[in-house]
Amino acid sequence: MNMKKILNVLFKEVILEAESNPEFRARLAAALGQNERIQGARTGTRRPTSSQPKRPTNRRAPAVLDPVHLAKQGDEALRAALERLDIEQLRDVVAEYGMDTGKLVTKWRSADRIIDRITEVARLRAQKGSAFRDPPTSEPPSEPAAPGGRVPPEESQ
Repeated sequence: MNMKKILNVLFKEVILEAESNPEFRARLAAALGQNERIQGARTGTRRPTSSQPKRPTNRRAPAVLDPVHLAKQGDEALRAALERLDIEQLRDVVAEYGMDTGKLVTKWRSADRIIDRITEVARLRAQKGSAFRDPPTSEPPSEPAAPGGRVPPEESQ
């Protein structure tokens, strides 16, 4: 017999037993974590459902600040904001902004160490693309070079 036929026979027997034996049905439901659903179906009541989907318990809370935005204002502003947070809130920032690709930062116990990491990554992200922005210099623009990149010879009179 192939596996498909064996499993079909097995499940048909389980279904027949669950339909005819309430005690077996209850044990099966408990083993599958279906007690509440089966009880609600029998009595006609259901558990209230929330309008928002339930988040998995292994997810962290949302970050309370945007470190990249604060890094654009300067390292001092970012550090001042981060120092007001507790270690769990710092870990939330790290998790939400993907600052822990090696899964090490969330294990650190030192808030200063986590703040250093957030500051480092946020500074790099805030500067990303700066090569394409106009430099904030106060120097007057230099004269354009001649075509071909050569400096034109001085004119003599």
